[in-house]
Amino acid sequence: MFVGRKEELEQLTGLWDKRVASLVSCRGRRRVGKSTLIEEFAKRTAERFISIEGLAPRRGMSDKKQRRNFCERLAEQTGMEARDAASWPLAFAILDEALTENVRTVVLLDEISWMGGYDKDFPSYLKAAWDKRLKKHGNLVLVLCGSVSAWIADNILNSTGFVGRNSLDLEIRELPLREAIQMLGSGAARLSSAEKLDLLSVVGGIPRYLEEIRPALTVEENVRRMCFVRQGLLFREFDETFCDVFGKGAVRRREVLETLAGGALTATEIAKLLGRKVNGHLVRTLKELEYSGFVAREANVNAATGGTKRMERFRICDNYTRFYMRFIEPNKKAIASGLFRFTSMEQLAGWETVLGLQFENLVVNHVEDLFGFLGLERSLVLSAAPYVQRGTRRGEGCQIDLLIQTQRTVFVVEIKRRKEIGPDVMDEMARKVGRLKIAEGVSIRTALVYDGRLSPRIEAERGFDFVIPASRILE
Repeated sequence: MFVGRKEELEQLTGLWDKRVASLVSCRGRRRVGKSTLIEEFAKRTAERFISIEGLAPRRGMSDKKQRRNFCERLAEQTGMEARDAASWPLAFAILDEALTENVRTVVLLDEISWMGGYDKDFPSYLKAAWDKRLKKHGNLVLVLCGSVSAWIADNILNSTGFVGRNSLDLEIRELPLREAIQMLGSGAARLSSAEKLDLLSVVGGIPRYLEEIRPALTVEENVRRMCFVRQGLLFREFDETFCDVFGKGAVRRREVLETLAGGALTATEIAKLLGRKVNGHLVRTLKELEYSGFVAREANVNAATGGTKRMERFRICDNYTRFYMRFIEPNKKAIASGLFRFTSMEQLAGWETVLGLQFENLVVNHVEDLFGFLGLERSLVLSAAPYVQRGTRRGEGCQIDLLIQTQRTVFVVEIKRRKEIGPDVMDEMARKVGRLKIAEGVSIRTALVYDGRLSPRIEAERGFDFVIPASRILE
C-alpha cells in the first residue's frame, strides 16, 4: 500500500518540466519509505526505472564487491551483458550506455553511502560522470538515496564539487498521523482512538512498521509479536538498523543516544554524563544521529527577547527507539531465551508515565497537524518545539511541552494522556504562563492536546483557549 507523500511526488513530477536531466538527493531514517517513494514516482511518471542498492557493510566488504554488485544489478535490469568495472568511472560509463534517449528514466542509486563508502574518491567520480555523461540525457532523473544522511550532506549537499548541480533535496520524514492510520487499511475504522494512539506510540509514523500491524488483533498481541518475541521485527530492528547506518561507529553513537533515553539534554549535559568534553567528535555524533532520524535538535526563538535561543537541547524523536530503550532492551535476554511473558501494556513498569511521554513525542513530531486547529498558517510560525526557561534570581523557571511562536503570539501547549485529566491541569498551565517571560507586545494563547477522560470543568471554565482531543487529529 502506498499512502501520502503528495507534496514530495508533486516536487518530483515537476522535474519533468525541465529540458535537462535532474540530480536529486533523498535522505531520511531507515524504513521511512524513501526507496518506495522513488519507485512510486517512477511507476506513475516514467517509462523506465533502474534501481541499484549498495551492499550493506560487513566484514570482508570492499570497493570491488560494490562495483561488481553495481554492474550485475544494472545488467539484470537493462538486458545488457554483465561486465566487471575496474573503477567507478568505468561503472558509470556502463550506466551511461544503458540510458536511452527520449525515454523518461528514473535511476535510483540507493544506500549511496554503502556503495561509495570504500573509495574516498567516489563523490568526485560521480560528479565527473554527471558533468561529462549523465546530465546530457534530458529525460533522466538520477536519485541519490541513503539512510546515512550525514554522508549525503557532507559529500553531496555541502560539497563544493556539487554546488549548483542538485535540482532537489528531499528529506523524508515519518508519515503524518492521519496518513499513518491509513496504512492500517480498512480495519483502522474499527479501532478506538486509544488503540490507535497505543500503536502509534510504539511505532510512530514509520511505514515499514505500520505494515506489520494487524488491525484484527489487539494492541497487546500486535506489540507482543513485534517486540517481545525473538523472531519479532521490532525486537531485532534496532541493533540491525543502528549497525547498518553507523557501521564501526555504532557503539560510540549508541552511548550518546542512551544518555538521551531519560529526556532531552544539552550537549554539555550529554558530555558530562559520558565523562567527556564537548568536542568535535561529540558535535559530529549528534549531527549524525540527528540526520539519521534518531535525534531532534530543539532550537527555539527566545520568547523573552524574540532572538534565537542559544541553548540547544537534543531529544530522541523516534518513538520506536524510545520504546526499545525503555522496554525491549532491558528485557532483551529474557525475550531471546523465550522466558519473557508479555500480557498487557500496563504490565510494563512505568508504562503510564512513558505512555504520556510517547504521546507527547508524537504530538511534537507532528506539530504541523495542530496548526489548523489553532488557526495558524505554517508560513507564520517562527519556531515550534518544547521550551525550557531556566530559573534565575529574578524569577522562576518553567518547562513547556510545546511552545509555538509567531511574530505576535506565543501558543503555550500542554500535552496530556491520562485516564482522567482533572482540573489541576488548568492550575498547572496558569503557573507556566505566569512564569513565562515574553517580549513586549506579544500575546499568549493556551492550548490543551489530550487523550483521556476530560473533566467537564476544564471546558466549562474555559481553562484553555483551545482544547483539542487527539481523536480529532487522527480523523
